Amino acid sequence: MIKDVLRLKLHGGLSHEAIARSLSVSKGVVAKYGALASAAGLNRWEAVEPLGQAELQRRLFGISAEQRRVAQPDFARVHVELRRKGVTLTLLWEEYRAAHHDERTWGFTQFCEHYKRYARTLKRSMRQQHRAGEKLFVDYAGPTLALADGARGQVFVAALGASSYTFACVTADQSMRSWLGAIGRALRFIGGVHHSHRLAK
Repeated sequence: MIKDVLRLKLHGGLSHEAIARSLSVSKGVVAKYGALASAAGLNRWEAVEPLGQAELQRRLFGISAEQRRVAQPDFARVHVELRRKGVTLTLLWEEYRAAHHDERTWGFTQFCEHYKRYARTLKRSMRQQHRAGEKLFVDYAGPTLALADGARGQVFVAALGASSYTFACVTADQSMRSWLGAIGRALRFIGGVHHSHRLAK
């Protein structure tokens, strides 16, 4: 993710806001990596492009000599992969060990500690302030629910950014009709629209 941020900033010339939107991170994260790259003298994409992950991290974060002797996990990828259903830190650690079988690697406990440290820096950078009523986050949750007729129901969830006030319902599928219907029900539930407004069939 660090390299993607720098590619879009230095090579693509995108604004911090556009980069943040493209990579689903906060503008704070983009600004942080941009500042670290500038401090390390990496102001041109041509200087960043040939660097591998470990070398880029060393240049930006000053990784210690002991850490340089250990194959560095791609914690940005680990962070993204953990969002997938059924993926655990144990599984990702085993993949990391297998990918670097001929190098020195972290043990499981060390791997988890380093990941937690990485995740804490992201949480500090990605903290966002939401004004009341400004944003509603909507999506289908991962697992489906078993219904009485034997079918599987899709769980739709909507949450207000400021209060985390949440609405959830089950739809038969994830079709456009079901999606719009669920959003309409969510808006009526939170008082975002008048009851007289109806979705077109």
